[in-house]
Amino acid sequence: MTQPISLYFNLRDREIHVSQWGSPDKPALVMWHGLARTGRDFDTIARALSDQYFILAPDTLGRGLSQWAEDPSREYRLDNFGAMAMELLEQLGISTCRWIGTSMGGAIGMHLAGGPMRRRISHLVINDIGPEIPAAAVERISTYVGNPPVFDTIGALEAWLRTVYAPFGPLADAEWRMMADSSARRTDGGKVTVHYDPAIVAQFDATNDVGDQWSDFDAITAPTLLIRGVESDLLSDSLAASMQTRGPRPQRLDIAGAGHAPALNVATQIEPVRAFLLG
Repeated sequence: MTQPISLYFNLRDREIHVSQWGSPDKPALVMWHGLARTGRDFDTIARALSDQYFILAPDTLGRGLSQWAEDPSREYRLDNFGAMAMELLEQLGISTCRWIGTSMGGAIGMHLAGGPMRRRISHLVINDIGPEIPAAAVERISTYVGNPPVFDTIGALEAWLRTVYAPFGPLADAEWRMMADSSARRTDGGKVTVHYDPAIVAQFDATNDVGDQWSDFDAITAPTLLIRGVESDLLSDSLAASMQTRGPRPQRLDIAGAGHAPALNVATQIEPVRAFLLG
């Protein structure tokens, strides 16, 4: 399969878009993206693994082609996203799954694998996030996410994306173009801006649970792979080392030439993930 099937599900009374890859008779694999991204970020690795897995890559509430929240402070929360994930699996009759989560998607994975889906997630891949998030990284992310830019053209948006997401590591020109295509929406005035609701930064409110997940992490029993961009400002080397001594005691894969967060788009990243998921 070279392109995903585009599907919509009603999850907790919100319409959520899901990119589906592979055959439903294969083992299920959920791929969940980062804070201001979409499920289409996984196109390259999903294409590579779709012969072995039934892959579901949702656009989180408020992002991509999914509906936006009516009550951002209540709905843009890890526990709500996790509940949506469980509803998705229930609707599809999936009892167990593997999980790959980049950044926020990794936080959702930790929440579920350490709690309500502790016995349902068989393998967990956490891509460049830990149970703690440095304040400086939160400020950096909140600044650009909460103040989305406006451009005249898709080309200008793509140039901005290439700068902001340079820490993803090397992407092919076609991958940057796909990111631009899946990241754009037109304003009422005909300009181009990003796909998401700026209110998603409500996830970083003091009342939320982001960045305080040690209890979730320590409760995980599933085999876990921790991926870290060597230049990441979100997951430090020391925090990753601490994670290796606690909870699931994850395997660790450091990605040179990447920061937050590795794109999982080249063979040197995809093949270790494939091997882990088969283990």
